[in-house]
Amino acid sequence: MKNKSSVIESLTGSFLVSTQQMPDPRFEEQVIFICAHNNEGAMGVAVNKTNGIFSIEDILEGAGLQIPPVALPPVHIGGPVELESAFILHTTEYYNENQLEITPTVAMSREKTVLEDIANNSGPEKYLFLLGYAGWGPGQLEFELMDGGWLTVPGDDSIIFDIPDDEKWK
Repeated sequence: MKNKSSVIESLTGSFLVSTQQMPDPRFEEQVIFICAHNNEGAMGVAVNKTNGIFSIEDILEGAGLQIPPVALPPVHIGGPVELESAFILHTTEYYNENQLEITPTVAMSREKTVLEDIANNSGPEKYLFLLGYAGWGPGQLEFELMDGGWLTVPGDDSIIFDIPDDEKWK
């Protein structure tokens, strides 16, 4: 008998790119970076949709932190689930003991110390600040993939951190 955990191939570290067949308008022209995927479901964050309401400057000020004298990236909408939850997707040259390592070069954290380090200009070299995430229950993502709503593409750090947001889906 096969081990149940080997039934699916993990898409952790891959992109989901929405297709024209995507039935959910919330995911139109979305690029989702999959942070975790197993038999219990999947979790990812959109890396190409910015939030026009909040800036990282607003978030740092709200947390009582200084604003560093460098250009800061925009705040991204990571997905429709828990929009009040903040995540920082970052390169792994920066280490935080509670980070989730997604790939050898990309990790995710929810720790305030990362924000403090960003404010002190000692944070990750490259990062995205995200509000919310996309989540799927057991088998839900696999169904959406079979239904043609998503294409899977190997993950690429430069797409996450270097390509302008309006070009990532293209």
